[in-house]
Amino acid sequence: MPAAHRTLYAAWSDDALVQALSQGDAKAFEEIYARYWYQLFEVAQRKLNSREAAEELVQELFTALWHKREAHTISKLKPYLHSAIKYQIIDSIKSKMTHAGYLTYTRPQLSEADHTTEEVVAAEDLSGALVASVTRLPEHTQQVFRLSRFEHQTVPEIAGRLNLSPKTVEYHLTRAMKLLRVSLKDFLPLVVFLLLGRI
Repeated sequence: MPAAHRTLYAAWSDDALVQALSQGDAKAFEEIYARYWYQLFEVAQRKLNSREAAEELVQELFTALWHKREAHTISKLKPYLHSAIKYQIIDSIKSKMTHAGYLTYTRPQLSEADHTTEEVVAAEDLSGALVASVTRLPEHTQQVFRLSRFEHQTVPEIAGRLNLSPKTVEYHLTRAMKLLRVSLKDFLPLVVFLLLGRI
């Protein structure tokens, strides 16, 4: 981007950039990328302890932002992006657990004495319990939850896709979290260690 154009867009507010992005303005997208890429990268690298994994997650986030530019409903850009990268980090951790990578992933954070069979089994149990709990959710609640947490769609996007009101979508998300909290209550200490302590 020429310096003059770069300076022009750098002076824009986030709201103005989001509006321009929704209209397909590539230079507005470039400014959003320049403004927030490193912040998001730092968050991801700190939580994943991997530069390569962090770069990949941030790249995926911005790729999705551009490809879904007309569908996004973004009220506040910075919180939206930070929330999106948080969910990508959680999904990345879950994926490592699902593929039996728990022991390898946690090795830099844990001492050798902490590498017990019980912890590995507990992580595998949590992964299985999470999958099972989601599949036991009522059909519409499960569908809304998957779109929100696994595909990172916003409430308005989900409402439009499923032909529901935003309030109905919010109801299903609240219901899903309450049901999962009950289903996974026995795994709370491990969830806190793996997820909340890292986000």
